[in-house]
Amino acid sequence: MGVVVKLESGPDKSQSLDALVALTENDLRETNSLIVHAMDSPVVLIPQLAGHIVAAGGKRIRPMMTLASARMCGYQGQRHVGLAACVEFIHTATLLHDDVVDESDLRRGEASANAVWGNQASVLVGDFLFSRAFELMVADGSLEVLAVLSKASSVIAEGEVLQLTTTNNTETGETQYLEVIRSKTAQLFSAACRIGALVADRPKIEEDALETYGMNLGITFQLVDDALDYSAKQATLGKTVGDDFREGKITLPIILSFRRGDDDERTFWRRTLEELNQKDGDLDHAIELMNKHDALDDTVERARHYGAIARDAMGIFEDGPEKTALIDAIDFCINRAY
Repeated sequence: MGVVVKLESGPDKSQSLDALVALTENDLRETNSLIVHAMDSPVVLIPQLAGHIVAAGGKRIRPMMTLASARMCGYQGQRHVGLAACVEFIHTATLLHDDVVDESDLRRGEASANAVWGNQASVLVGDFLFSRAFELMVADGSLEVLAVLSKASSVIAEGEVLQLTTTNNTETGETQYLEVIRSKTAQLFSAACRIGALVADRPKIEEDALETYGMNLGITFQLVDDALDYSAKQATLGKTVGDDFREGKITLPIILSFRRGDDDERTFWRRTLEELNQKDGDLDHAIELMNKHDALDDTVERARHYGAIARDAMGIFEDGPEKTALIDAIDFCINRAY
């Protein structure tokens, strides 16, 4: 990547998701009710395990994107509620599969589903949630919506497999890393926003604008997430510091540190990430090297660059509370780093 658009040296102001939450509160309540209903199954383990990860929650950013985008586009019906639930099921299914692949014991500060019920149950319930998502797509009845969300599901899976090929590989470059996060994370943000314009039957220029907004918001979100993995603030977000390091994941802070380091430093990265030969103090040393080479700060600056693209994409929409809230979500994603 070439130019980085530097917006500011720090957070501009205290942005949050409060406005987005308030605007989507009623729709999100209906979405959550539908999620609970759609998780039901006579196989008791399915609602138990699915309910565990859904209850662990998060902010429901992705379904809120669908709900707010639809309202911003003037939609007055109820289709967006079912599609928001669909988006959350796709996201939750990928989390279940991710935790198995990563052998994670924690999810947002709580025991992960695979730690409680085992890998086999987690994978199979993830499959169930994917299937429920497709049932909701079919129930919506739009081939256009089905095309967008089914494509997103396949691209996410491709991103997961691509990440496997980059793990423990210090030769991974920024282009390949960006391809991973576009597929694995940003694709669902993009689809979640685009279907807001689809249900409202808006012109293609608005569909494309929301797709661009969501894609770049998703990249922004993941870049900050990857920087936070090496931040003390990560402990307040329900994860332990250095999970990516311990798993040998090659993220942008690693890529920048490896490229900017000397031979001794690159030897350290190969030992700890390729061979996973990690000793006491290695994580602290890794963070020291990242700070030495401004890798964490520059990762956040990359996030600001993509956040600026997301903000520009919203320019074609008329001003209003939903537009403002969606723009504030960009600042929220960036300011998590502070």
